[in-house]
Amino acid sequence: MSGNLAIHWFRQDLRLGDNPSLSQAALKGRVLAIYILDDLNAGEFRMGGASRWWLHHSLASLDRSLKGRLALFRGDPLEILPALAAETGASSVHWNRCYEPWRIRRDTMLREKLRETGITVESFNGSLLWEPWEIKKPDGTPYRVFTPYYRNGCLGAASPRLPLAAPERLETALPPTGSLPLDALDLLPRIRWDRQLEAHWTIGEQGASMRLETFLQHGLQGYREGRDYPARPNVSRLSPSLHFGEISPNRVWHAAKNHGNGTDIDHFLSELAWREFSYSLIRHHPDLPRTNLHASFDRFGWVENPAALRRWQNGMTGYPIVDAGMRELWQTGYMHNRVRMIVGSFLVKNLLLHWRSGERWFRDCLCDADLAVNSASWQWVAGCGADAAPYFRIFNPVTQGEKFDAWGAYTRRFVPELGRLPDRHLFAPWEAPAGVLQAAGVSIGKTYPEPLVELRASRRRALDAYALIRKNPGSL
Repeated sequence: MSGNLAIHWFRQDLRLGDNPSLSQAALKGRVLAIYILDDLNAGEFRMGGASRWWLHHSLASLDRSLKGRLALFRGDPLEILPALAAETGASSVHWNRCYEPWRIRRDTMLREKLRETGITVESFNGSLLWEPWEIKKPDGTPYRVFTPYYRNGCLGAASPRLPLAAPERLETALPPTGSLPLDALDLLPRIRWDRQLEAHWTIGEQGASMRLETFLQHGLQGYREGRDYPARPNVSRLSPSLHFGEISPNRVWHAAKNHGNGTDIDHFLSELAWREFSYSLIRHHPDLPRTNLHASFDRFGWVENPAALRRWQNGMTGYPIVDAGMRELWQTGYMHNRVRMIVGSFLVKNLLLHWRSGERWFRDCLCDADLAVNSASWQWVAGCGADAAPYFRIFNPVTQGEKFDAWGAYTRRFVPELGRLPDRHLFAPWEAPAGVLQAAGVSIGKTYPEPLVELRASRRRALDAYALIRKNPGSL
C-alpha cells in the first residue's frame, strides 16, 4: 500500500456516525478499518455467548456500511497492530477509548509500543458522555452515591458534546492479507441456540437508530412510571447497541433532550447517567467485578447450592415473575430492568447465592453484558456496592408480580404453562385451590415447579446472615 494511510481500530464503536476516532482518521487520508477479536487479554472477562452472537451480526452490518472493507483479525492487538502498521505503511493508529481495567492495561502498553516505532497514536472519547475522571466532588474525590453524582456532578458539568455526522469523505483501504472472514472469528455457537434471539432484534447502526426513534415516539412519554412495568413499551432496549457502540450516548442524550422537557425525560437521562456512574466506579475500583465494595460483605455467609443455581438459571424457581425474567433472558438475550432487580434479589437474598454467580450468568446470557454496568448493578442489588440498596430491602416476588404485572401479560408470555390461571393466583400458584389449578391445567410439581424456597423463612435467613456482619460494616 502507498499514500497516507491511517488505521482506525473499531472496538466498542461499531458505527460510522458520531465516531470521533473514525472522523479524525478520515481527515488523514485513506483509512484502514479493522476489528480485532481479543480473547487473550480479556481472560476471564471475554465476551459471553449472547454478546458474541450480537457482535457477529454487528460486524456484518458494519462491514456492509463499509462496502466490504472491514478487516477482521483474531489474536493479540499488541502483536497484530504493530505488524499491520509496518506492513501497510500506516502513519497513525486511531481508536475510541475503552474503560474496562484489562483494556486500559492493554491499550497503555500498545500505545507505548506503537510510539516506539514512530507511529502516531490518537484516542478519543466515543463511548461516554463524560470521561470517568471528569465528574468528581468539589474536593476532587469520586462520587460514591448516584443521586449527587447525577444531580450535582453530571448536571453541573458541561453538557455532553453534540454528536458528529458520519465522515463526508471516507476513503477506505482494501483489507490486507491476513484479514479473516467473519466466520473465522467463531462467534456463533456450534449448537444454534441463538436462532431464538433473531426475531427480537435488528442489529447494527440502523437498527439502533430505529429503536431510538420508536422509543422517542412511543415509549418516552410515561417513562418515569412505565419503566417499572415489564409489559409496557416504556423501555428503549438500546443497552446492547450502547455497549457495542452502534449508537453513541451523546446521540441518545441530545435526541431525548430535543424531544422536550419534563420528568419522563429527566428519568431517562438519569438512566444514561447510571451507565456513566458504573464506569466511574470501575475506573476508581478496578476490582469491581470481583470484590465487594463494602468490605464487610467479605464475611457474608454465602452458600454453595449448584442445584438451586441451576433452577434459577433455567427459570424453574416456582416463582412466576422470577421465572419469567430468567426465561426472557434466555430467549431474547435481554431482561427488563425491574425484573433484573427482582431476580437478582431472589438469587442473593432468598437463595443466599453469591452475586458473582448472577453476574457471570448475566455476562454470558445478556446481549448488553457490559462489565462495568453488570458488576455495579449486581453489587447494588446485593447491598455491597456503591449507593447500594440496603441489604434488608428484599424484593418479594409475589407482591412484585402483583404490582408491576397485575394483568400477567409479561409473566404469561414467558411462563405459558400458567397462562390459564386467574390473575389473582398467577404469582402464587401453589396457593390456588385444587379446582382452579385443575381447570387451568396446572399441576404444581409436575407442569410447574414447587417453590424453591419459602419466602418468609428465606427472608429471615438472609436477615440473620446480614446481622452477623452489621457490627463491623466496613467502608468503601
